[in-house]
Amino acid sequence: MKTILFIIQKEFKQIFRNKGMLPIIFVLPLLQLVILSNAATFEIKNIKFSYVDRDHSTTSRALIKKFNASTYFNVLQAFPSQAIANEAMLQGKVDVVLEIPKYFERNLQKEKHTKLGITINAIDGAAAGVENVYVTQILQQFNKKLATKLMQPTDVKNRPKSIESIPLFWYNETLNYKTFMVPGILVLLVTMITLFLSGMNIVREKEIGTLEQINVTPIKKYQFIIGKLFPFWVIGFGLLTIGLILGKVIFNVPIIGSLPLIYFYTGIYLFVILGMGFFISNFTDTQQQAMFIAWFFVVIFILMSGLFTPIESMPQWAQQITELNPVKYFVQVMRMVMLKGASFTDILPQILKTATYAIVMNGLAVWSYKKTN
Repeated sequence: MKTILFIIQKEFKQIFRNKGMLPIIFVLPLLQLVILSNAATFEIKNIKFSYVDRDHSTTSRALIKKFNASTYFNVLQAFPSQAIANEAMLQGKVDVVLEIPKYFERNLQKEKHTKLGITINAIDGAAAGVENVYVTQILQQFNKKLATKLMQPTDVKNRPKSIESIPLFWYNETLNYKTFMVPGILVLLVTMITLFLSGMNIVREKEIGTLEQINVTPIKKYQFIIGKLFPFWVIGFGLLTIGLILGKVIFNVPIIGSLPLIYFYTGIYLFVILGMGFFISNFTDTQQQAMFIAWFFVVIFILMSGLFTPIESMPQWAQQITELNPVKYFVQVMRMVMLKGASFTDILPQILKTATYAIVMNGLAVWSYKKTN
């Protein structure tokens, strides 16, 4: 036990003496959480909106005012023709162009219906879909208000009955996207930093030659591995704590569930990541090699974890591959516990899968590490 404690003490001193590691531990988490939580969002604002008004009526002006009042659209200017508007969209000056036809108001009053032209820049298909939803919502609200205004007294009896839905939003009542993203960014923060640090630290021992000196000492394999990885296990908890505090203070993300449960699962998850870092270090000779291989796996894990893209939207073969993705389970647990208040029983499947992953990963790491006495 004393041997392990001495190794742990030595590792902490080595970590805090390494000027390259300190910014990764203390600066990168802050930048990751603050910047990514604000940048990684599917909400689209300041949409560059223009229009071609061929009617110039009271109703058409009211419709333009409706878009101007929206927080999502930035109404730029009116174009005299559709051709000029298309040219502006080609140059990237406009995202959405609304074309109001001639006799727009007259057709509404006499025929009770008319058509509008909507042109959307769809280079980014996802953004175009969201913009189309925003436009449709505004038009529906305007149409409903206008229908009531244009209704004649004789239409009251013949007006069809309508069904009105009243939405009730659970777990994220304000529909704040940061509430959804921050728990996932915490997973990203803990995963990347602990994986990189653990892999690079052990490889650094190879580069400076101290690993060979340790290998010929009476220190046993399990003592060396525990002493090497334990400091990064503690650092992982520190990163989680910093992330939870920042998420609460800066973004006001709710923590409905049990904090001890979050830390308990994180402890198991860190065994997976540290075992992976140790396994990578056994097959690399330089820190650059370790960083490259770790980054290769991290990118795949993150993109297929459901952090940015719903797993349900992936092809069937990709959904099956995600079953081998430990980051997926951590993202699920963080969102379930923090936002839904999930209990131990609720996340038991994720706990069992992650624990199995930890046993396999650390078993491979220990097996691949060759110590010579």
